[in-house]
Amino acid sequence: MKALYRRYRPKTLSEVVGQEQITDILSKSLKSGKLAHAYLFIGPRGTGKTSVARILAHEINGFKYELEDDYLDIIEIDAASNTGVDNIRDLREKAIIAPTKGKYKVYIIDEVHMLSKSAFNALLKTLEEPPEHVIFIMATTDAYKVPVTITSRSQSFTFKLADPSTMFEYLKSVAKKEKINIDDEALKIVVKRGGGSFRDSLSLLDQVSTLSDDKIDAALITKALGLPQQESVTNILNGYAAGDATRVREQLQNLLDSGIKPEVIADNLISSILENPQPIHLGLLDKLTEVSRSAYPNVKLLLALTAPAGIPAPAMTMATPTIRPVAAPAKPAPAKEMAPKPAPHTEAAKETKETAAPETPATKPAEPAQPEQPAAPEAQPAATAAPTISSTADAAEIWNQILLHVQEKAPSIYKMLEDSGYTIKNNVITIYSKKKFAKTQITKRVPILAEILPNEYTIEVNDQTLNQDAEMAAIAELMGGGEEVQIDA
Repeated sequence: MKALYRRYRPKTLSEVVGQEQITDILSKSLKSGKLAHAYLFIGPRGTGKTSVARILAHEINGFKYELEDDYLDIIEIDAASNTGVDNIRDLREKAIIAPTKGKYKVYIIDEVHMLSKSAFNALLKTLEEPPEHVIFIMATTDAYKVPVTITSRSQSFTFKLADPSTMFEYLKSVAKKEKINIDDEALKIVVKRGGGSFRDSLSLLDQVSTLSDDKIDAALITKALGLPQQESVTNILNGYAAGDATRVREQLQNLLDSGIKPEVIADNLISSILENPQPIHLGLLDKLTEVSRSAYPNVKLLLALTAPAGIPAPAMTMATPTIRPVAAPAKPAPAKEMAPKPAPHTEAAKETKETAAPETPATKPAEPAQPEQPAAPEAQPAATAAPTISSTADAAEIWNQILLHVQEKAPSIYKMLEDSGYTIKNNVITIYSKKKFAKTQITKRVPILAEILPNEYTIEVNDQTLNQDAEMAAIAELMGGGEEVQIDA
């Protein structure tokens, strides 16, 4: 017995469901006889691309379409297993031969994006100057992988996933024809799990049709498919919103103990959030999408859910002041130097007197020195001035201080610098940025890098990778010098 998705594969354009924006145009083209030499069908899996390609190939030649027929003038090629240039060259040679029975020789190339670059180039020649009796119908799920030179020479049609209401009515009609006793709530679960794909939805309906001779309800499907109850999903989201980590862990553990996979739980949580988006849940979406890609999905899911939305995590609040551990103590030094200056009405002077000389608070009211206020602008730059690096500092310390300074003053290039290599020799700091864009951005901000360096240092930026010799020289300098020794085996 054939699977449902094969039995209900459409055989005419009028039987295609949910793609009227495409079938209407193709029907008019067939009636008028205005056919293109190449078509490109784009869309997710299970939306009818291959079915429409086969129907169109038969309609073009006036052949009656049956699922098991085999016409010599309709050639189907799976690009996933015929990716090489030799396969396309063979196609080109055979395309010259006139059709045997129909008016056109139609090539259906499925998953065309899988062709190699050389194969695409070979195909392009045929598309540019196609024989009059040849029509290409290509299908792909990844249109961005198809070269523009191919798409620009084809009529492109985009297939879309079916909306839930269309899919529900379609599956309901199939269930009625197949005498599958399933209630509406259970059918909605099938629609949701099918994700708008006709093939996936029909396969799922075929799977659940054998669960019971009596009526198939939502509870039975949920258990059979290993899906979490909606009540459990709601409890997890409510616990997350309330910052109740214990409640979330208990609900999550119950689902995992029931044999439900973490990826399935994450998928259901995402669906629930999208159906009823709440601001407090939106931050979860990005974390939940990473669960299926993790080597430890259960751990990833637990971490995503147990950082309460309403309560800031302690780790987050503690992480902020530890970003600049070295630069922090360097700031008070300029402030102490300003203490002897007579600028009593500036904030810097008040803080200096309160901390450095607490035993003289009585002198504060007696200092109305207004004329000396111009000294205040000098106090501010001194308080926020970047700490300079000692000329005796080693290479690692110099580089770390530069990174810390850039993180505060020019954060846009911090990651570029962190990913770069460097050497420091004879007071010349050479930065190997690897990419030209990074070199341009870092070069623009060299003055910021130089703010904390002694005057005798200079900075050079290179867009090449740090080579092995330079790297070994840098290591040798860090280790206190030394010379290279050749060791014979």
